[in-house]
Amino acid sequence: MIRKLFGTDGIRGVANKYPMTSEVALKLGRAIAHISRRGLHRHRIVIGKDTRISGYMLEFGIASGVCSLGVDVIMTGPMPTPAIAFLTRTLRADAGIVISASHNPFQDNGIKFFGADGFKLADEIEAEIESLLESGNIENVRPIETDIGKTVKLEDARGRYVQYVKQTFDPNVGLDGIKVIVDCAHGAAYRVAPAIFEELGATVETIGDQPDGKNINDGCGATAPQQLQREVVARQAHIGLALDGDADRLIVVDEKGALVDGDAVMAICGRDLMAKERLPHRTVVATVMSNLGLERSLGQVGAEVVRTQVGDRYVVEAMRRHGFGFGGEQSGHLVFLDHASTGDGCLAGLMLLEVMRQRETPLSELARVFERVPQRLVSIPVREKVPFDELSEVSRRIFSVESTLGDQGRVLVRYSGTELKARVMVEGPDAEATQMYVDDIAEAIRRAIGT
Repeated sequence: MIRKLFGTDGIRGVANKYPMTSEVALKLGRAIAHISRRGLHRHRIVIGKDTRISGYMLEFGIASGVCSLGVDVIMTGPMPTPAIAFLTRTLRADAGIVISASHNPFQDNGIKFFGADGFKLADEIEAEIESLLESGNIENVRPIETDIGKTVKLEDARGRYVQYVKQTFDPNVGLDGIKVIVDCAHGAAYRVAPAIFEELGATVETIGDQPDGKNINDGCGATAPQQLQREVVARQAHIGLALDGDADRLIVVDEKGALVDGDAVMAICGRDLMAKERLPHRTVVATVMSNLGLERSLGQVGAEVVRTQVGDRYVVEAMRRHGFGFGGEQSGHLVFLDHASTGDGCLAGLMLLEVMRQRETPLSELARVFERVPQRLVSIPVREKVPFDELSEVSRRIFSVESTLGDQGRVLVRYSGTELKARVMVEGPDAEATQMYVDDIAEAIRRAIGT
């Protein structure tokens, strides 16, 4: 079955408009509860959220649906997405649900699901959920009396997650003397992120830690790190860590105020894992969006890159299928599979700090192992998602650029999995020409299907 609601990272849309309505939330709660009852666990589901004002509406809608099928709900309040994955697994729950639109603005929201093992649901399970919503086959499944589920608040959710992340850090290495600025994006990690680094000895200063329900990702966080760049330099910090709204991704700022993206962090940590002989199959998993510079950097130490389609879920699937241990995305989803089942911005920040501390080297020096190939990316709002091979002028321009670049670059044109946008990415040896190629393809898309 083709999924209609689910994108690359759950269901997402404008809050209080289909499909992000309380009515759909209730039905989704009933569907996941119905599926979870097939498991051997305790028939309970963990629900967490970020700090969006619409989270209350969706949270209670989903919880009501879950309880109506006779399954209990454990509510955590605002917590990072990776925290819900962790709690789902360690509480032996049947599923976990996160209400968040990640890096999107506050007016959007989303719903994503984890299985009992803490990994995102497989495509076929998401398709089954959609089928249950469309068919109405469980509308008459209604336990009564004592069989109805109940909700409880997990009071120590934050403490459990903070302790879990801390224990991934080398116990022989402390963060004393390290000054860290954490940008919490006014999102889900605004309490837990500072605690993690402070309790390991760092001097922590925070920005983006005053959520009001409407300011999540607003000029801050992983998608807008400019303020963090200025603050790191002004406050003479050793490193800046920018999380997004649900804290499953990380963008880093070095002590000089320069950005260090997911590709650079993968190069640094991948080479470090190689040196420690802890990189399974000498392979890092990345997506088609990762820069050619990552392959070249890892190739220098005998490691290679395996690419997947865009979406951290596909990175994780490839890691599990082939026994790889580390991977991620340029956008900052970084997965250390020995420690976590999904991208975790706080954990990734710790792993990078561990390398810095063990090597006693500033981040700007460590980042020199990654040399970016000129890359240009543009997003184009579109009316509809027409296959590109059905757009003759777009196809012609893509072929022309690919022919010109040969093996000296790459062209990637795709649709966003979460938004009505087309993405055009070109890499090449010359920055000016690369920008021209991107603009050329983007203009063809705008003329064909642009808004």
